Amino acid sequence: MQDNLLTEQSARINIYALISRIMMNEVDEKLLELIINDENILSFFPEFFKWDKRQGMSNKDLIEQYLNVDFTNLFLLHMIPYESFYRREDQQMETGGDNPVQTLYNSFDFRVELDEARVMAADHIGVELEFMYKLCESESKALVDGEYKIAGEIAEIEYNFLKNHILEWAPIFLLNMKSEAGTALYHDAADLALEFILSDFEYLSQLKENSFSYEKLGRKNNGH
Repeated sequence: MQDNLLTEQSARINIYALISRIMMNEVDEKLLELIINDENILSFFPEFFKWDKRQGMSNKDLIEQYLNVDFTNLFLLHMIPYESFYRREDQQMETGGDNPVQTLYNSFDFRVELDEARVMAADHIGVELEFMYKLCESESKALVDGEYKIAGEIAEIEYNFLKNHILEWAPIFLLNMKSEAGTALYHDAADLALEFILSDFEYLSQLKENSFSYEKLGRKNNGH
């Protein structure tokens, strides 16, 4: 059972890390090379794989002439990737310490380095996805250590954060992002993020139905 759990956790960690990185900062050559050179990762970006611009340009030119422009349009100019904008009646961003997401981060000692990321508030989609990435890492460590109760408690935090925060607004943002994307990379990234958070919530919902007991979930999936 543990091998399957750790494989599942590794996949969750990697995808949350990837989509949070893409949505928090411009793509650099290192990240682009990782996407292009890893067949498993590239499979998540089918339109980018076929994109004619990718075939005929250097990574550096692709980034400077297309990808950075698209990132700026999507995340800095034309769209607002912040939960508070979507959920407050006045559609104002909450950038101060009263932001409920920031309060939640503080309670788990999760620090947001706003100056290092291209974000203005803690409820940016990239930061919320990074929070999930960090939670998944902690859950994985607990599983490796055989601390299944602690791992289940962390999974419950993940479930609640997805349900009460990310899924309350991110699907709308991601659908808009997919529609507005000017490059195949960000079109695919929006698609990947949307499909993944929905499937991850389904996985966590199954855990919740089994009282966040991995053993019960394993028995159920094995038909026992």
